[in-house]
Amino acid sequence: MTFLPKDPNSMRTPTVILAVVGIAACSAATPDQAPAQTPQNRQANMVIATGCFWCTESDFDKVPGVLATTSGYIGGNTANPTYEQVSAGGTGHIEAVRVIYDPSRVSYATLARHALRTSDPTDGGGQFCDRGDQYRPAIFFGDASERKTAVAATAEAAKALGKPIATDILPRTRFFSAEGYHQNYYTKNPLRYRYYRLSCGRDARIKELWG
Repeated sequence: MTFLPKDPNSMRTPTVILAVVGIAACSAATPDQAPAQTPQNRQANMVIATGCFWCTESDFDKVPGVLATTSGYIGGNTANPTYEQVSAGGTGHIEAVRVIYDPSRVSYATLARHALRTSDPTDGGGQFCDRGDQYRPAIFFGDASERKTAVAATAEAAKALGKPIATDILPRTRFFSAEGYHQNYYTKNPLRYRYYRLSCGRDARIKELWG
């Protein structure tokens, strides 16, 4: 299937990317490094995937203690992947979001739990209307402590739902920021974003699962 360049002002669909005349060219994703931690600048970061990164950004920006979010790609073998490459599948990347947070206000454990409760962790084939490995849910860890925390969060979710959890727990690898028009899409295009989220059935499924 051929995937056409995505218009920053178009609605997202699970199976095809629409092109609009006059679309501005977008640059390829570039590797992005999180800010270093210092005593004067207490920041930590994690990467999570809950399907559409527009929605993930929106969900995590609402969490007290989250300082910034960046949509991007992680886990694949292609250098500087583009949205068209990742969404078409085959690069090994997952749509994900890097979350910068203040660990004195919110913990990795709380954010991992939030990822599970703002997604369908029982579905490993994608999320909601977005299908394929590139949309599968995942929590990434940077060390053994974070891995242990993520495992505990998924075990808690399995107990709460009474179902197996399909959310992957994966070592954190190189993260590439997505093209600029994807960043904060939900604030730049609120009407289109809300229509996409509603038509994709995300909130309805989350309510069905989690109440």
